[in-house]
Amino acid sequence: MSTDQKVALITGASQGIGAGLVKGFLERGYRVVANSRTIKPDAFGSPDVLTVAGDVSDLQAAERIVAAAIDHFGRIDTLVNNAGIFISKPFVDYAEADFAAMLSVNLAGFFHLSQRVARRMLERGTGHIVNLTAALAEQPQKAVPAALAALTKGGLNAVTRSLAIEFADRGVRVNAVAPGVIKTPMHAVRTHKILAGLQPVGRLGEIQEVVDAVLYLEAAAFVTGEILHVDGGAHAGRW
Repeated sequence: MSTDQKVALITGASQGIGAGLVKGFLERGYRVVANSRTIKPDAFGSPDVLTVAGDVSDLQAAERIVAAAIDHFGRIDTLVNNAGIFISKPFVDYAEADFAAMLSVNLAGFFHLSQRVARRMLERGTGHIVNLTAALAEQPQKAVPAALAALTKGGLNAVTRSLAIEFADRGVRVNAVAPGVIKTPMHAVRTHKILAGLQPVGRLGEIQEVVDAVLYLEAAAFVTGEILHVDGGAHAGRW
């Protein structure tokens, strides 16, 4: 198989934003390695998509995902760390299991996969890492208590800037997209009206709007260390 085509590795790819990202990169002519814990082998029905099931928070799974990408496509040009979980509770009501789960997926998953992919990118002198974070990490809402989201997704915002500077003169860019509330299977239809009222523009975001933001960053060669908000203005202030 030719190794001339660019390859994107996308986590959390079985539904919602992740599935939208797979389709978006395919439309740009990329081959895609699509990962989630339970993704099916024929999830996208394309020879340009390799599906690899596995939990990115597990070190061995991360190593297996990267190895599969290199074995099958020969390269990784872009990593989109989309896998993540969100648990909204009053801070004092969080259980140890909530804490462990959010740190495991949101931070350990980022670390294991990004470190292994970054090594290869730095060797080649080119690459792009995009982290999916959350508007709530920078603009908390009284109606949505989410301290663990702030802790973990805020950490991703910070490491995005840190790695962007560390890698800036070595050909590897690192950016983030911080969505607000997006219309995905995560949110039951019955909650859409209430959630829309929490957005300054008065509606939920669409999956394609997040995909467009990631693809913009992919094409923007002079942009690194950016936290691109796709949140209907939520990061701008109180409303």
